[in-house]
Amino acid sequence: MTVITFANTKGGAGKTTAAVLFTSELLHRGYRVCILDADPQRWLARWVEQMGGLPGLSVDSYITAATLQRTVAEKRKMFEYVVVDMPGIQSSLLASAVGFSNHVIVPIQGSQMDAQGGAQVLDLIRYLDRSAGISVPHSVLLSRVNPCVTTRSMQVVKKLLADQSIRVLNTPIVERSAYREMFDFHCLLRRLDPQKVSNLDKAIENASRYAEEIMALAPASQRLEPALMQSRRMPGLEIAA
Repeated sequence: MTVITFANTKGGAGKTTAAVLFTSELLHRGYRVCILDADPQRWLARWVEQMGGLPGLSVDSYITAATLQRTVAEKRKMFEYVVVDMPGIQSSLLASAVGFSNHVIVPIQGSQMDAQGGAQVLDLIRYLDRSAGISVPHSVLLSRVNPCVTTRSMQVVKKLLADQSIRVLNTPIVERSAYREMFDFHCLLRRLDPQKVSNLDKAIENASRYAEEIMALAPASQRLEPALMQSRRMPGLEIAA
């Protein structure tokens, strides 16, 4: 089981959309996926409920710092991937979720507030590494990128982050109407009607490349051994948040 956490302490950074796209592509490839919806708004849980459920997909909501470890442990043998959607706030749950993750994805749009929210997550990851010896792989995801943004502009943004030793996914999530329609029509990306949704083929191509990049960084074969999970459940994690 591989745990992928989507986190940014600012709401509206594109976390839930990124988590839904990743989940949609995992299901398309035949993986069993469990969603842990830690956002009090329950956007992901409601999306699944409105679809009426799907084979290979489970969702748990109202996740807290106290229940996280038990929930992750219960899902270890049942699913290839656990996708955690964090609330857009700073909390003790954030530190716990980061500590139990195989990879943390930090979505950031092109705004100062988004960057600040992402920086808080990255600072926490560095703190865990420095103070507790917990090294958590992580990447920044550029989200809701305007399709008209030039490749050169994107490279400038990536270089600024790379200069700070921050990995940036090569594939950004481009702003597409199809990504909004998934929520409006309560369905997976690939089940949308191309006659009703513009540029669906481009949206699918973008989502596929994005998901494949994450899967390459965190394959389904990865898992946290029980001993490592126990070592990551430390009082310092809650203090760090």
